[in-house]
Amino acid sequence: MQSNHTAQISSFDVDAMTGYPIKTDFQRKVVCILGLPFDVVSMQQAVDKVVDAAQNGERCFLSTPNLNFAVASLDGGDFRDSVIRSDLSVVDGMPLVWIARLLGLPVRERVAGSSLFEKLREQTKTKLRVYFFGGPDGVAEKAEEKLNMIPSGLTCVGHDAPGFGSVEQMSSSVIINRINASQPDFLVVALGAKKGQAWIEHNLSTLHVPVISHLGAVVNFVAGTIVRAPIWVRRLGFEWLWRIKEEPALWRRYFHDGLALLKLMALHVIPCAIALRLRKPDMLAISEAKIALIQHGSHCMITASGAWGDENLSPMRLAFSEATASRCDIRIDFSAVTQIDSACIALLMLLYGHQSKINRDFILSNVQPDVRHLLRMVCADYLVAVDQTVLATC
Repeated sequence: MQSNHTAQISSFDVDAMTGYPIKTDFQRKVVCILGLPFDVVSMQQAVDKVVDAAQNGERCFLSTPNLNFAVASLDGGDFRDSVIRSDLSVVDGMPLVWIARLLGLPVRERVAGSSLFEKLREQTKTKLRVYFFGGPDGVAEKAEEKLNMIPSGLTCVGHDAPGFGSVEQMSSSVIINRINASQPDFLVVALGAKKGQAWIEHNLSTLHVPVISHLGAVVNFVAGTIVRAPIWVRRLGFEWLWRIKEEPALWRRYFHDGLALLKLMALHVIPCAIALRLRKPDMLAISEAKIALIQHGSHCMITASGAWGDENLSPMRLAFSEATASRCDIRIDFSAVTQIDSACIALLMLLYGHQSKINRDFILSNVQPDVRHLLRMVCADYLVAVDQTVLATC
């Protein structure tokens, strides 16, 4: 591997306003499900990561995609990219767990945002300061009262119900300063998935909070205005039915998502699962896989060859860390890559996300037909959305 930089496990640029590093950890164990990267973590591992980030003052933008997130992300744009740019993305939804199992991915359990919040309450090793932002009028205030009534691992230090304005209207200096003055460790946002993710990304540079996440229903659950489904209902994957009982207006969303899931299963998931079972891993191509990196000023070229999967991704992780050690445009030549798997695709997504965070180019070029077909089946063909015939001449 050729480069002018020393490899790093996490590469970053420092945000000039907050001092938080804009970083991407290419050592994360991630897989691709329906075009999004998901961390392969247990509930306890997710809890530990949140606690460690809060204790060490490290930025952790936590996303909790469920089926609704995944369906909405198929349209692309900033909502999808907000998940890709997250520091931790967990599987919040049994349909996604079932899809992962069907595809043979090592996702063993659902890590629901609401359950994660409850686990943080139950742990007593570290006291975390929480701020609630969003929810219907009066609910965040009630959630603060309820949370602080019983000593736990979480203490609420403030709340705000900004109403139904635009992201910009909810991002005034008065609001941001009020949140920062409370010195929370964990900011829980409840504005609706798309607006919540957009609000978080809009304000990351000015918020002095280590852990930030949109956990839409948590404020209602803590306040007691909505009752969460019993554990046995959640384990069976029928929490959506319980939510409709509690919030009848949600039936339209679940109906739309259900139809979308059926289409995705027929056109993407099942064909992909069959193809993966019929395809034999090319062990020789895996053993001979190579990657090279050459950097010239603000441009970096990565050339890969062979077959890439979870078992041999270390050189690719190292190359991506090296390439992003400084701000540069990155082009990846995949002309000699014959096979990739879900872990490799998700790693490419992390690089795509990093480049979008720092507003530099990510170009994946000369992708072979079989590899591009796989990307299309897993809803990740946006990684090569640019005309490759043009790129080949650049």
